[in-house]
Amino acid sequence: MNDVTDWYGPDAATFGDRLAAAREQAGMSQGELAKRLGVRLPTLRGWEDDHAEPRANRLSMLAGLLNVSMMWLINGEGEGVGAPDAESADTAGLTEIMSEIRSMRADLLRKAEDMGRLEKRLRRVMTDAANV
Repeated sequence: MNDVTDWYGPDAATFGDRLAAAREQAGMSQGELAKRLGVRLPTLRGWEDDHAEPRANRLSMLAGLLNVSMMWLINGEGEGVGAPDAESADTAGLTEIMSEIRSMRADLLRKAEDMGRLEKRLRRVMTDAANV
């Protein structure tokens, strides 16, 4: 990634990524934030891991507790946290990792489309065989 990358925008980060970054910036552990929100720790972990998303009332509470806008949490636009320190990001190899993840995601999407086409073809063949 380069210097103009929007680290927390929709192309570079997910809701869970932004939530985790804002929580860390606020100096809270997952357990502490979950307690302050009145949710179970696995619920918060699910949000940060992008397995689920909070309802609107919890989203509003999250934004207030973490001092970011709701829109920033949702799509990376608006008041949020700054980009990670470039020196630490480069040291950790995040650029390379993110590039590989994007490549894998694109491959998975292509494979899913291929699988969908094959399923349709299989249904047609099975339907034609049943009608003979």
